[in-house]
Amino acid sequence: MNKLTFIIGILLCNICIAQRTETLLKDNWKFSKGTIDSAFTNNFDDSQWETVSIPHDWAITGPFDKENDIQRVAILQDGEKSATEKTGRTGALPYMGTAWYRLNFTSPKLDDDQKILLHFDGAMSEAKVYINGKFVGEHPYGYAYFYFDITKYITTKGENTLAVRLHNEPKSSRWYPGAGIYRNVKLIVKNKNGIAHWGTTVTTPFVDNEIAKVVVKTNTTGTVDKVKTEIQTLDGKVISTVESKVKFADQFENTLQVKHPQLWSPETPYLYKVITTTYKNEEITDQASERFGIRTISYTSEKGFELNGKQRKFKGVCLHHDLGPLGIAVNKAAIKRQLIIMKEMGADAIRTAHNMPSIEQLELCDELGLMVVAESFDEWKKPKVDNGYHRFFDEWAKKDIQNLVRATKNHPSIVMWSAGNEVPDQWGNEGVKRAKWLQDIFHKEDPTRPVTVGMDQVKSVMENGFGAILDIPGLNYRTHLYDEAYEKFPQGFVLGSETASTVSSRGVYKFPVEEFKAKKYSDLQSSSYDLEACSWSNIPEDDFILQDDKSWVLGEFVWTGFDYLGEPSPYNEEWPSRSSYFGICDLAGIPKDRYYLYKSRWDTNNETLHILPHWNWKGREGEITPIFVYTNYEKAELFINGKSQGIREKDKSSRLDRYRLRWMDVKYEAGTVKVVAYDSTDKIVATKEIHTAGKPHHLKLEADKTTLIANGEDLSFVTVTVVDKDGNTCPTANLPLSFKVNGNATFKAVCNGDPTSLEMFHLPRMKTFNGKLVVIVQSKYSNGTATLEIKGLKTGKETFIIQ
Repeated sequence: MNKLTFIIGILLCNICIAQRTETLLKDNWKFSKGTIDSAFTNNFDDSQWETVSIPHDWAITGPFDKENDIQRVAILQDGEKSATEKTGRTGALPYMGTAWYRLNFTSPKLDDDQKILLHFDGAMSEAKVYINGKFVGEHPYGYAYFYFDITKYITTKGENTLAVRLHNEPKSSRWYPGAGIYRNVKLIVKNKNGIAHWGTTVTTPFVDNEIAKVVVKTNTTGTVDKVKTEIQTLDGKVISTVESKVKFADQFENTLQVKHPQLWSPETPYLYKVITTTYKNEEITDQASERFGIRTISYTSEKGFELNGKQRKFKGVCLHHDLGPLGIAVNKAAIKRQLIIMKEMGADAIRTAHNMPSIEQLELCDELGLMVVAESFDEWKKPKVDNGYHRFFDEWAKKDIQNLVRATKNHPSIVMWSAGNEVPDQWGNEGVKRAKWLQDIFHKEDPTRPVTVGMDQVKSVMENGFGAILDIPGLNYRTHLYDEAYEKFPQGFVLGSETASTVSSRGVYKFPVEEFKAKKYSDLQSSSYDLEACSWSNIPEDDFILQDDKSWVLGEFVWTGFDYLGEPSPYNEEWPSRSSYFGICDLAGIPKDRYYLYKSRWDTNNETLHILPHWNWKGREGEITPIFVYTNYEKAELFINGKSQGIREKDKSSRLDRYRLRWMDVKYEAGTVKVVAYDSTDKIVATKEIHTAGKPHHLKLEADKTTLIANGEDLSFVTVTVVDKDGNTCPTANLPLSFKVNGNATFKAVCNGDPTSLEMFHLPRMKTFNGKLVVIVQSKYSNGTATLEIKGLKTGKETFIIQ
């Protein structure tokens, strides 16, 4: 039995700023799946309903079943000509149907000049909201922010009932969309005479080393006759203060200066805060605080993309909204882990594909230093799936973009908006008009950032003008068309908005080692030699070469940073296969070999020296077993049991040897693989060894953090590795384990990263996959300690004390 001990600390969740209070509606919700027509009423008996906390994804507990949203379709984006049965396209999880959430709450006593807003960061999907049995409003798009003024619906003398009806149609998504109120909900009590919701806009139109001009526009409601704006450091030091009594319509504008500004960038993600205070007759009516960063962005044909006047190329990844075994329920600790893993790989940007980002994701990108392409839609007017967003486009697209920009515009991490991804509207003149219409909405809401679209029909958009009207022409794959697109598009640059789509399974290696397109194997896995891609895509080298050799390519966003639920290409028609193979990291967040290929290229300031494959190949003695090394060094020598296999040096003239070191004729013999890296003077600068592992002996436990906050939602991700008696990873061990958490935390989920596994994440048992899995521990609400116990491997015991 293996143990891991945690210490839990305390955190308060209520926010109170001057005349405004914001309360998260987190706990004690009642939930039921099914059509219950009377559930919106305030006298409905929900005592038998499940009690849940928000954020919540009710579909992630499964079970997996090939009949869940089985789709018979031809995926046009994949170049398919005829329809076939797609069993795991949306994750094989039961996200379809109707569900109700109900919450009883007591409203604070309101003065005549106060009002209450009910705010949703997102609800999946087709939300209808009721207060005390009365219909308040609806919002169909599951990824959108929305809110309602509920002042006239509430009873201030007693208990109120909030009811939310959600509905997911089958065939409404191309991946696992999740189900439920999966982002935060909050009540905002504020003065009617104050700051409008999302009413503060901060821009930095002039910046140099000596001074920054900060313009703060404040949209107000009711009667406001003065606005004071103050810029502070995050620790409260006042930098600049300005007051204004001049109002244009309902907007005040204050211009402030910051001397010797600290600029926001991925390398130095410095943040300030702006505090806006409104007055009526010299009395404070409202106050709001927002963080922002001082930075400039520029896109020109001469210099490409510049941040703070310095040219750079995006080293980006695309991220879906699900959090693997946690489903889509937003959790800041889980998002932070994802972003840190990407940051440590050397990534400096993410694309929120293909959905509007969560506030938590943007806050973390601000803090950690990751630029963001904030995407809006995967579908416009023309459908990709039978029941997708096209049903709502005409009525809701403008509102959804407005809400996206207004809710997130002050995040310095956002450097570009994306109006869509691979929309079928790329064909035809109507699609060009829609692209222009959407881009104009973005421009009106935010004149400071450009707009892109991820385009896969590159021939079409070159001919009909679609790509020419966009601020940033984004190309999804189609590497062979980059040069032609550059010649025909007027912008003078292109962006790799979606790149690679290389597929691999962590710790799986196939022989012979060759480059393949759409290769399938009987075990439904893909080789981690990183030479396999889907029919429409390519291996990483093709994009690396474009980034390095074409000055007019702005950078790339790799598909994807992490595996995600659904879209199991190339095994769309095979079962069981229910999650993607595209990830640089697997569904558990464990890096695949490809992680180190990108790290060797993107993180050149730190050493990368990674050997693949593993060296446990009983039965392959004497057979050719190629070895690759991913490294930021230019050359290295390989040794098998002390015998040199020769020196390899990166070769710019060779596509497959430009970024990897490859020994293609190595014959397997058990023992030690050693690589020695050299600098340009042939001096040894680094060494790395891997060994043939013996029998599984014990488990090694590594927690990403060992101190948790007592807020009922903080998480620790514990990587569990099967090792032999000498501590070597057992790379073929698929052992059943069980888990128990005692004390002030609970078992939350487990994931082994196997895209074919049908074991459920929320149950405390699972097999390791190629020697590893990840257990997730969640804090409770009280201080203390907690212990994770793992059973399944008798020999070996390790205890971790968390300080």
